[in-house]
Amino acid sequence: MPEAVVDFRAPPPSPVASGRRSSVTNDEVLTEFLESSLRVPDLVLPDKFFPKQKLLETPPKVDFVSLCFHRDEAECDAVLDAMAKIGCFQLMNHGIPRELVVSAAEAAAGVFGVPPVKREALMRSPEKPWGYEEYHGGEEEEEEGSEMCEEFVWCREDELKLNMEGISPIGYPNFSKKMEKLMLRIETVAEKILPVILEKIPRKIEVDDMDLVHHGHDVGTVCCIYKHCRDNREDQWPNSLKYDVIRMLIRGTDYSHSLGFHVCDGSTEFHVYSKKSWLSFCPEEGAIIITGGDETQRMSDGHYKHVIGRPIFRGKNEDSISMAFLYHPTNAKNDIQTNSGRTISLAQQAILAIILTLMYHVLISVTKFLN
Repeated sequence: MPEAVVDFRAPPPSPVASGRRSSVTNDEVLTEFLESSLRVPDLVLPDKFFPKQKLLETPPKVDFVSLCFHRDEAECDAVLDAMAKIGCFQLMNHGIPRELVVSAAEAAAGVFGVPPVKREALMRSPEKPWGYEEYHGGEEEEEEGSEMCEEFVWCREDELKLNMEGISPIGYPNFSKKMEKLMLRIETVAEKILPVILEKIPRKIEVDDMDLVHHGHDVGTVCCIYKHCRDNREDQWPNSLKYDVIRMLIRGTDYSHSLGFHVCDGSTEFHVYSKKSWLSFCPEEGAIIITGGDETQRMSDGHYKHVIGRPIFRGKNEDSISMAFLYHPTNAKNDIQTNSGRTISLAQQAILAIILTLMYHVLISVTKFLN
């Protein structure tokens, strides 16, 4: 009979501690290496997440007429240098009447008089880049019941107009009319200044680079209106300022824009926020503070800075209103001259072909008639 083959495999050996010494010649060196490599490092965190404030000399005061109409080289160099270093300068002699600014600010104050219950449908959201937004000056102020600072974003949206007129049928049309008049003046100034800033950038602007869309909402120029509440206590101001800085750095700006025009008559200070630090200076009376936007930074390959500006009203006994117009040129592709030439659309080409065909037949008919 053939012998049966049994497939047998021995089980793996049990982990039994060996009584022999390690084969490593120097156990102390190995132990020291393992202890140093497996040790968890001690992490030292900063005490406060708060950017460092830098004192700044007052940004250059630029005359609008000399800059845009006379093309004064000294004024141009001052603007370009300021936009590259700090992203901010002051515009003087801009031609916008102070009466118009004051009238618009007074009308804007009435927008914040809408009751909180009626504001719920007009609060800002990702789907609505306009409306109300409320925020406190920090947790300490919330516990003490301090007054609330408020913000309202206005733009030329029909939905916003219909909703606001339903809440305030008399006050809002008056406010909207004054804001539209002021925004037109701001946009006129912006259309003159932007080409001056972009004409000497380190590289040429291509048409494809002018992708100026705000997160799917091309709302054009918007106006962020801020209601700065009065200072009830002197020690409350630093905490509110720190909260404002951190909020600006985290939130940034929700609106893609080329230039920011800050109308803040009566402000005691003006702060310029960037990712690395924040700067402060005392603005000139009657000046419009202009800051660089993300579109200008992108078109200049990072040569110009994108910063966020915010006026400060310190020691005021009454509420104050400031306005920031974020200029977004919706027809930038047609306004900025490039070296790529002018593009002719298909409709224009078709019309041109029809005209040439008709002219050809007319010439043929005239030739036959003469012969």
